[in-house]
Amino acid sequence: MSADQTEKELLKGLAGNDRKASETIYKQHYNMVQALIVNNNGSAEDARDIFQEAMLVLYEKARSGNFELNCQLKTYIYSVCRRLWLKRLQQLQRYSTEIDGIAEVVQVEEDMEKHEARNLEFSVMEKALLSIGEPCKSLLEAYYLQKRNMADIAASFGYTNADNAKNQKYKCLARLKKLFFAQYKNQVA
Repeated sequence: MSADQTEKELLKGLAGNDRKASETIYKQHYNMVQALIVNNNGSAEDARDIFQEAMLVLYEKARSGNFELNCQLKTYIYSVCRRLWLKRLQQLQRYSTEIDGIAEVVQVEEDMEKHEARNLEFSVMEKALLSIGEPCKSLLEAYYLQKRNMADIAASFGYTNADNAKNQKYKCLARLKKLFFAQYKNQVA
């Protein structure tokens, strides 16, 4: 099932008062909202309140029947929470009129565009990693994702020493970059 389809199913479940759908949305997105609020003069309790308000907004939109999600659910929730939090800060007068003016000028659409661009980059990187082939894929994952050291990688991949493994990692990384930028250029064009 695609991510879009999964998110549509979650919204359908939310509209139908499916507890599992709301729990899934909570598990997938609450930490992001908590980080947003806590990093911007809020507390964990504020984060819970804002997330709950955003869930109500999402619930009402999902129940309306004519709501069309045209971005990732994560982006939508982030935008709603950001807007709600700015409104709350404004009510509490926690920031000066200078920042207040900026909040009116800076649109949430800019954040959404940044998130969408970032999601595109991650998607292209995932495709590049899938097409790079072995042993490069496993070697890069071992180093960058599993945080293994070169001596360990050399031993498990059969290289004579850590320097040889390091040279191979460099070649694989160069090939990955080439694939990434070729695919990225095709996506953007």
